[in-house]
Amino acid sequence: MASRNALNLGETAQRTFQCPNGARIELVCSDLIQGMRSRLDAGSVDVVVTSPPYNLGVDYSDYDDNGSRHEYLQWMDEVAAEIERVLSDRGSFFLNVGSKPTDPLVPFELLEVMRRHFKLQNVIHWVKSISILKSEVGNYPGIVQDVTVGHYKPINSLRYLNDCHEYIFHLTKRGDVALDRIAVGVPYQDKSNIGRWSKASEGIHCRGNTWFIPYETIQSRDKERPHPATFPVELPSRCIRLHGVDRVRLAMDPFLGIGSSAIACARLGVSFIGFDIAEDYVSWASDRLADIVRPNLFGS
Repeated sequence: MASRNALNLGETAQRTFQCPNGARIELVCSDLIQGMRSRLDAGSVDVVVTSPPYNLGVDYSDYDDNGSRHEYLQWMDEVAAEIERVLSDRGSFFLNVGSKPTDPLVPFELLEVMRRHFKLQNVIHWVKSISILKSEVGNYPGIVQDVTVGHYKPINSLRYLNDCHEYIFHLTKRGDVALDRIAVGVPYQDKSNIGRWSKASEGIHCRGNTWFIPYETIQSRDKERPHPATFPVELPSRCIRLHGVDRVRLAMDPFLGIGSSAIACARLGVSFIGFDIAEDYVSWASDRLADIVRPNLFGS
């Protein structure tokens, strides 16, 4: 964990974007705990969407992901305490955590740490790839043949299954935050439900806690996704919409990476702040945002 402990350098770079829809997006190259303490008042953040390192030996540019599990969980306890401080009483903290077949307990060990500071309100399953066989669903509307959609990293094993999903833990301070479920809802397959149920008048129902969100197909990982553990922009977008866009003064991603959460906020008109210790990741996030809001870029 040497790289984490060595990064007591304060903020080294910042980029700020003012979007046409009113959102202010700040990207800060900083240690996340120092950044939150120096920049954010208590209760000033309404939504946190993030995916921390998983302590699985992933090759990040400025972070050692090979430390002991005990040290990692201690550090994440410090991170959780600071997120608890900045999160509003009616705020939502969406924590994306994955694992690997040989080390499947990471999400649950990390969740136990988070429960020292938050209530677990929902468990969402992010499905990256799914296979549906026609023979298994029968005469179901729209399913006319076998289909496999999405992307995953295949493994060659006699013991383990291909890992096609991750967790999104929805954490709140008291477990009683109202959500805008229809904002991320899906149409009824059986349209007769619209007439039978008053709550179905818009033809939309709650999606549930299984979210199929595939990665976009890319041609070059180094050029288009130069980070070993990203999530698609739709994931933070869906989390923020579920919480309720109108109730978000400020969203945050303390593990910014290459900026998927920032892009989601820019598109939704939600102000955002993100932190990352790696200057190259902050630079990539800035470039991705500039493609969206280039005419309104300022700051350095």
